[in-house]
Amino acid sequence: MTTQTKTVVLVNGIPASGKSTVTRQLSARFSLPVLTIDGIKEPFMAKFDQIDRPFNRQLGYAAYEVIWSIIRDAPPGCPFLVDAWFGFQPRETLVDYLEKAGVTRVLEVWNAVSPEVAVARYASRLGERRMGHPGEEYLPELAVLAAQAEPMALGPVFRLEQGGEIAFAALNAWVEEHLHS
Repeated sequence: MTTQTKTVVLVNGIPASGKSTVTRQLSARFSLPVLTIDGIKEPFMAKFDQIDRPFNRQLGYAAYEVIWSIIRDAPPGCPFLVDAWFGFQPRETLVDYLEKAGVTRVLEVWNAVSPEVAVARYASRLGERRMGHPGEEYLPELAVLAAQAEPMALGPVFRLEQGGEIAFAALNAWVEEHLHS
């Protein structure tokens, strides 16, 4: 990897697709810094008593902007893992942020998940989520999203099938190859 390259690894997928598990594993394996939308917005969510879905969405937009400003200000040669559902905004928005941040290489880990697995995972976490995240009423929308969502495909994509044993060895080999090519 040249020192002039600014690389991001997008750990992408719909809510409850396994992004956080994959991100933690990749961060530990490759000693990469992690930026997540929830990691940025949830401390702010804790400061408010009433957060509805539109306000949660506004916090998500702001967190997204924070992520790309951090990457913009980081030196080349410091790859980041970015854990987010990138489909919550138009693809052009991501392209614009990548350009403004000076990102020259995008790798993507797509967490493919069936509607059944996504809904079951999300439902099992309803009592653990901070107020302001969509609740049980979101489950039908999530099922439709799981059936239709696709990776951003702005660079090489590793498709990681969720719902069974995660192919971490293959993922690690793919990331290793692409980070050092």
